[in-house]
Amino acid sequence: MNEANKATALKIASDLLSIEAIKLNINNPFTWSSGWKSPIYCDNRMSLSYPETRTFIKQELAKAAREHFQGYEAVAGVATAGIPQGALLADVLGVPFIYVRSKPKGHGMENLIEGKVDPGKKVLVVEDLVSTGGSSLKAAQALREAGYEVLGMLAIFTYGFPLADENFEKAGITLHCLSNYSIMLEKAIEMGYVGADDLASLEEWRKAPALWRQ
Repeated sequence: MNEANKATALKIASDLLSIEAIKLNINNPFTWSSGWKSPIYCDNRMSLSYPETRTFIKQELAKAAREHFQGYEAVAGVATAGIPQGALLADVLGVPFIYVRSKPKGHGMENLIEGKVDPGKKVLVVEDLVSTGGSSLKAAQALREAGYEVLGMLAIFTYGFPLADENFEKAGITLHCLSNYSIMLEKAIEMGYVGADDLASLEEWRKAPALWRQ
C-alpha cells in the first residue's frame, strides 16, 4: 500500500470509528448471523448520514475506480448496503447504475438484477463491506451469467480474512478496498478505542474468526 492509499485508509478508518459505523467490544462480543463471535461490528450505511464522510468515501471510490479499473461502462451495487454507495459512485463517474438482489424478486418481473441490463458491458461491482466474500461473489457471478464482463470489485472496508482472499482469487476477481481491519486497529489504538493489551486478541480473531472465543 503506497503512502497516498494508506493515508486514505487511515482517514476512512478514523471516520468510521468516530461516527460509530465501526464498534469494537472484546469483553461483550457481537454475534454474527453465522454464529461467529466477533469483537467488531461494522455498518458502513452509517456513513450515509454524515455528509463529509459520505462525500470523502464517494470521492475515494471514484479515484480508486479510475486508478485500478480501466474501461468501466457501468457500476453495479450489491444489495443492500452496496446500493447507495454504488449509486453515488455511478453518478460521479457518469455511467449507468444497476444493482444485484440477494435473490430474485418474488413477484412482478422476478428480477435478480435491477436496472437496464446490457450484456457485454464492462461492469465494476461495489460493496460496502467484505467479510468472507460469499455474497459479493454471488452477485458478481449473477452479473457474469447475465452477460457482463466483471472488471473487479470495490469496497469501503474489508476484515482481511485469508478465506476472502482465497475466494476472490478462485473467482478470478480483483478486489480493491479503501480501508481494512489492520489499518483500523492501528487507528483504534491511536484514538484510544482499544488498548495495546487488546491487540493480540483482536489480531487472533482476524486470523481464525470461527475459533475465536469458542
